[in-house]
Amino acid sequence: MRKHTRKFLAATVAAFITAAPATAQTEARQLFGAVEDGSGGVAEPFGSYARGCMAGAMQLAETGPSWQAMRLSRNRNWGHPEMIAFIERLGEAAQQEAGWAGIYVGDISQPRGGPMLTGHRSHQMGLDADIWMLPPERLNLTRQERENISSISVRTEDQRRINGNWTDGHLAVMRAAASDPAVARIFVAAAVKQEMCRVAGPEDTEWLRKIRPWWGHNYHFHVRLTCPAGAGACENQAPIPAGSGCDESLAWWTSDEALNPQPRDPNAPPPTPRREYTLADLPTQCTGVLTR
Repeated sequence: MRKHTRKFLAATVAAFITAAPATAQTEARQLFGAVEDGSGGVAEPFGSYARGCMAGAMQLAETGPSWQAMRLSRNRNWGHPEMIAFIERLGEAAQQEAGWAGIYVGDISQPRGGPMLTGHRSHQMGLDADIWMLPPERLNLTRQERENISSISVRTEDQRRINGNWTDGHLAVMRAAASDPAVARIFVAAAVKQEMCRVAGPEDTEWLRKIRPWWGHNYHFHVRLTCPAGAGACENQAPIPAGSGCDESLAWWTSDEALNPQPRDPNAPPPTPRREYTLADLPTQCTGVLTR
């Protein structure tokens, strides 16, 4: 980390600890977003996927034998060692199971996790990663090409069906990801889950139940790992319900009610703005993670 950045963080966190009023209101995303490298030491996640931080993160190599990290300017290719190992496994599976060159990896986490300046509410412990839907044709993209290239959507504009970009290879890669024992769940566009349910066999329940519909996942799928063994300060998400997830509740995600919500009553009170977390909102260990 640059010397002036480390000094700034140390001074800011020290002021917070002494309860300086202005510092107590400092948004955690400003603090964690300013850090340029990991903390070193033992890898350990603290808190939850959407309210936490990470010590000892590893940086995913920009290019590997079966992957490339994308949008390097964001500096979000940091993760828990188990996530880095998972990406290596998934890249190999994409080559073997789908015939892809590998995988393009989007955001994982910031160097020390924590809330991000823009984008995600999760990805805070190094246990979340976005895998692009774009099947790589080559793994020698330059840094500039990785800034300019875009992924592809596998969902129609009306959000109700998959489009022509969806292939058997996508299914094979996501099946491999969901079959990995380290994976807790995978978030996809609802139309993707519905297509998987359509073609799945009766023996596919165990991995298919990990595939969960969620908004905003038509250009990538989001992999979430379980808390590593021995990580006592890491909070797992609630368990997934039993079954494949292909029941009648899945249809709601592409219904008129879900896709065309009623406009807000102009006479109703305005919604409460989402509050950004301060350092006080995060696990106490995150103060130390910032200044290591």
